[in-house]
Amino acid sequence: MKTICTSFQDAVAEIHDGATLMVGGFGLCGIPENAILALVEKGVKDLTVISNNCGVDDWGLGLLLKNKQIKKMVGSYVGENKEFERQVLSGEIEVELIPQGTLAEKIRAGGAGIPAFYTPAGVGTPIVEGKETRMFNGKEYLLEESLTADFSIVRAWKGDKMGNLVYHKTARNFNPMIAAAGRVTIAEVENLYEVGELDPNSIHTPSIYVQTLIEGNQEKRIERLTVRS
Repeated sequence: MKTICTSFQDAVAEIHDGATLMVGGFGLCGIPENAILALVEKGVKDLTVISNNCGVDDWGLGLLLKNKQIKKMVGSYVGENKEFERQVLSGEIEVELIPQGTLAEKIRAGGAGIPAFYTPAGVGTPIVEGKETRMFNGKEYLLEESLTADFSIVRAWKGDKMGNLVYHKTARNFNPMIAAAGRVTIAEVENLYEVGELDPNSIHTPSIYVQTLIEGNQEKRIERLTVRS
């Protein structure tokens, strides 16, 4: 059995100043929103955050950004986050923008124990600066190093007390690979089950990658509830 917390403050208690943190989600879909709120309350600072994007101005990682808790952001998309844009242009935050497919593979490779890989994405652009390049079959590729983190925070639809996780449709996005790439992975689940209650053929993240679990309801700002009149 894994550590099962009863409060989100307890779930993120080990996350310290200066930590490298991976956060699942894509936009506002599949984000561990309660764990992020607990980090805002905790006040942990100087974080290096690895995620596809940095939330929006008033939700998700955008809340950490607003509080100046993020020192460096590694992602693929600035989006419509005006505060993120402001901090980038004013030099208040360090940003490393990576092509989205390359970012996904850097995280996947990190979780798989692969230190680096070659990709054609970025060749001929400023991304190649300072990186090794090599020709394969007459085509130029650049060497990208994999990514890992001190902590990974993911959101799942279902989880069991052993740490096996199931994601809901497109909310799967970056979550499985991020779960594998963290030294300690914290899973925020909507529904927690006893061991054996989940179909083994439906598991997206095996329990070996998960250390801490917590069940909690979510606001899900991207979703809209409609009913018949």
